[in-house]
Amino acid sequence: MTSKPDFTPYAGPAGGWGSLRSVAEILPREGNVVNVSRELLRQNKTDGFACVSCAWAKPANAHPAEFCENGAKATAWELTSHRADGKFFTGHKVADLLGWRDYDLEQQGRLTEPLRYHAASDRYLPIPWATAFAEIGAELNMLDPQSVVFYASGRASLETSYMYGLLARMYGNNNLPDSSNMCHETTSVALKTRIGVPVGTTKLEDFEHCDAIFFFGQNVGSNAPRLLHPLRSAVKRGCTVVTFNPLVERGLERFTDPQNPFEMATRGETRISAQYHQVRAGGDIAVLMGMCKYTIEADDRTGDVLDHEFIAEHCHGFDDFAAAARATTWESIEAASGLPADDIRAAAEVYASAKRVIGIYGMGLTQHVHGIENVEMIVNLLLLRGNIGREGAGVCPVRGHSNVQGQRTVGISEKPELVPLDKLKTQFGFEPPRMKGLNTVEACEGVVDGSVKAFIGLGGNFLRAVPDSGQVEPAWRKQRLTVHIATKLNRGHLVPGEVSYILPCLGRTEKDVQATGPQSVSVEDSTSCIHGSVGEREPASPHLLSEAAIVAGIAEATLTPNPKLPWAEWVGDYSKVRDAIAETYPHFFADFNAKLFTPGGFYKGNKARDQHFETASGKAEFAVPKMLDAAGFADAPGLMRLITLRSNDQFNTTVYGYYDRFRGVKGTRDVLFISPADMAVHGLNEGDIVGLRTEYGDGVERRLGGLRVTPYSLPTGCIGTYYPEANVLIPLAHHAEQSFVLAAKSVPVRIERE
Repeated sequence: MTSKPDFTPYAGPAGGWGSLRSVAEILPREGNVVNVSRELLRQNKTDGFACVSCAWAKPANAHPAEFCENGAKATAWELTSHRADGKFFTGHKVADLLGWRDYDLEQQGRLTEPLRYHAASDRYLPIPWATAFAEIGAELNMLDPQSVVFYASGRASLETSYMYGLLARMYGNNNLPDSSNMCHETTSVALKTRIGVPVGTTKLEDFEHCDAIFFFGQNVGSNAPRLLHPLRSAVKRGCTVVTFNPLVERGLERFTDPQNPFEMATRGETRISAQYHQVRAGGDIAVLMGMCKYTIEADDRTGDVLDHEFIAEHCHGFDDFAAAARATTWESIEAASGLPADDIRAAAEVYASAKRVIGIYGMGLTQHVHGIENVEMIVNLLLLRGNIGREGAGVCPVRGHSNVQGQRTVGISEKPELVPLDKLKTQFGFEPPRMKGLNTVEACEGVVDGSVKAFIGLGGNFLRAVPDSGQVEPAWRKQRLTVHIATKLNRGHLVPGEVSYILPCLGRTEKDVQATGPQSVSVEDSTSCIHGSVGEREPASPHLLSEAAIVAGIAEATLTPNPKLPWAEWVGDYSKVRDAIAETYPHFFADFNAKLFTPGGFYKGNKARDQHFETASGKAEFAVPKMLDAAGFADAPGLMRLITLRSNDQFNTTVYGYYDRFRGVKGTRDVLFISPADMAVHGLNEGDIVGLRTEYGDGVERRLGGLRVTPYSLPTGCIGTYYPEANVLIPLAHHAEQSFVLAAKSVPVRIERE
């Protein structure tokens, strides 16, 4: 971090020399240049390890360097030479550490031994593993199972996640919220209802055959940079990319391939988006309705634009949707989207003329009150021309953390109807709970009202990631028990319950040696492919346990012994866990161990891709939206729509540094991005310091101050600032309907001078 913030605009493309310089800066900072450099050559390779950052697909024929800028940062972050050991914790009170920045906490390095919080000294102090497990088990056995939450972040492997789900259910609940609750649960709900599967339908090879790609609310340059390679290749062969996003993001403008010597030498670049439309936050339903309206009315004139055969054979509800599209006025579409009708028509012309189309989206669609309708509208658009269930086409949600989709596949869900409970009953000889569990929002509400008494966290930084932190954090301390399985220190650890533990685990890059020898694990990517992963680096400490061993340790200390569930045998040989997974989910994981290291991963299958739609009607369902604005609140004079953002120098809640290169912000995260037009309306100048206050009408004061006014290209009425700092502004009740995903991409706020 620099001593003085710098706001010099960055003119370079995504990738290129800027990306290489960014990676070169972090390696010496983490102090392990040689080992990190070696591991980067194994990253996302068939015989290597799966990146701990994003979940983008891993090709069968990998590039020499199959990692991106943020993936390299994640690996350097995990393999750091810095250590947060017992001496560090003995020397620092928790109250003092709580005042540190997120970056500084994690920069202390890897955790090295299990820790227990001592209230008298306000310090975490070392504790033997056996003692920690015994005490945690004793605490859990004194609590009502319905009062305990088992949270899973998206980084835990399929093996550990499967074991964790069994631990929770054998303990007696389905309280298994995960990071999907904060991002793509909207996808899981909408796609399951409309096409019968809760995941996207595309595979990596579809990018070799598509004629057009439409992006909605996804920042590929920062959140899934390896996707830029197939995008570049698609554009080079003539594919047209059209983007709708409130902010102009560099990765969807221009890209220089760091692995192309000619482009690097000549500073050449590829223009990614042929059209780039800055839709108003919450305006995507209107945009998509406009594109559908144009396409349907074009077919009304010529009869050859829609795929009538596909619609007749595979779809339900088309007539009602088509009537709604025809009846929607362009004036209402323009008002809700913030775009001229001609811009939307221009995009629709590309769609109507393309034979094979991929629709890509991210949290810019899912994190709205009416996020379900956003996703349903993408499905509507694709169905019109048969763009689901054939080569070179499909719906492609870009998932975040590296195994967040896979966790759902193996049973991490609060919804019992999504888990084969009867199969688990037969397989393991216990009666699984049938009551719906708590999702993330409900878990936070339980913390606030006192009904949640304990929290077990399998990775992640839950307390920092959730909304309404001003309400949740003070109540967090009232829990009886908090347990965090982690690799590094984060803010959530510093708000302990009455009894609190930090249990340090191995990283994915590290050797995991158990009773039968070195172990491998597995993850699922965004395209439903399963990959093996094996670490080779020496562990950061000899006292670390694997995630699987920690889950088993808690289980053995808590649960009545079950001869059908041999926790110790599973820890000794992860292949036995995979055998159990294959028995529970034979349709996805037949011959799991034999296929583990298939180049490019093995495909678990997708019925919608085969045009078999397991919906209420047995067909793909068109949906008629009841609104054109996804924000969920009405406009008012002076009321702004806040979009929470991630920096180019972070992944989820992990801040790698203080240089958001693409937005030209260095040395600070206390920034308010606002258009020059809105600056004039509010009488603001660049460099002014302002605060934001949420307007929600529930009587709760939510405010974030100390933000520097920074001009940026944004639609009128929309502003941006960084996540997770802005979570204090998001009410728990401000979430997507049905999916309960925090509505972080359109928060009603007002600007206040300081």
